[in-house]
Amino acid sequence: MSDATTSIDLPSTASLSAMVTPFDADESVDHDALAHLAAWTIDGGIDGLVPCGTTGEFAGLTREERRAVIETTVETADGRVPVVAGTAATTVPDVLTFVDDAAAVGADGALITPPYFHAANDPAGNRSFFERIAADSALPIYLYNIPSCTSGPLTPETVEALASNDAIRGIKDTSGDFSTIERFVARTPDSFRVLQGYDDHFVGAQVMGASGGINALAGVLPGAFQSLCGAIDDGDIGRARGVQRDVLSPVFEATLEYGFAPAAKAALCERGVLDRATVRPPLVELDESARAAVAEVVQTALSSLN
Repeated sequence: MSDATTSIDLPSTASLSAMVTPFDADESVDHDALAHLAAWTIDGGIDGLVPCGTTGEFAGLTREERRAVIETTVETADGRVPVVAGTAATTVPDVLTFVDDAAAVGADGALITPPYFHAANDPAGNRSFFERIAADSALPIYLYNIPSCTSGPLTPETVEALASNDAIRGIKDTSGDFSTIERFVARTPDSFRVLQGYDDHFVGAQVMGASGGINALAGVLPGAFQSLCGAIDDGDIGRARGVQRDVLSPVFEATLEYGFAPAAKAALCERGVLDRATVRPPLVELDESARAAVAEVVQTALSSLN
């Protein structure tokens, strides 16, 4: 079992895939499809896998399903890349239960949102929430700032305070706000990984000092993210901007319009990676028109990448 003092080996500019959870026609988890997706993503050059996040429909999975999804992902990764598992919940004991489950099946880290539904009445509430988790976590922790889906944003002051905790290694920011990324970078040590979660801002965030991203489209267009990271590491911001503009941004706009999990699954079907784009309620599959729109932008993106 891993522990919160174990380091996670990531390159200086890292791209991790926020994975979808494939379902059969009856909405049960399709573990064969999941293993195929994980292997395909790794072969595409991605630096890490993140199951059971937002795009993975974690809120629609049971505890047993979450553990099984993480286990399949870890077994497929087989040590080639780290697995940072989504372990979000609304209470400290529940988060720690999910962290323990992830650690027991071999995950390398845990990605945790602030509580959802109940808003912290003061930023100190979010700080206390994460400090209590960190005190007993079996895995290194990555904070997940996603204000649109939780009780509110993690403030730069809160993140600065939490970054001094040895168990808390970084943050995924999906606020869509460049100023927030800049403040996180400025207020945290170099060893603290600030990872962009808003795909359309990947290049801009790296210019501001971020060190990679955890992105839904990294699981759809891994080659594009491999190219982006290589261009950034080479200091070729012009080439990186071209990949962002011509390949990623059009597909990201489609995922924003149609929903990340449904659109990402439709895109993976278009690429021949998945056979089905099944989602669970309250999400719905894309209609014929939306599927055609996603297919078009994916094919255009692939043409631009080549």
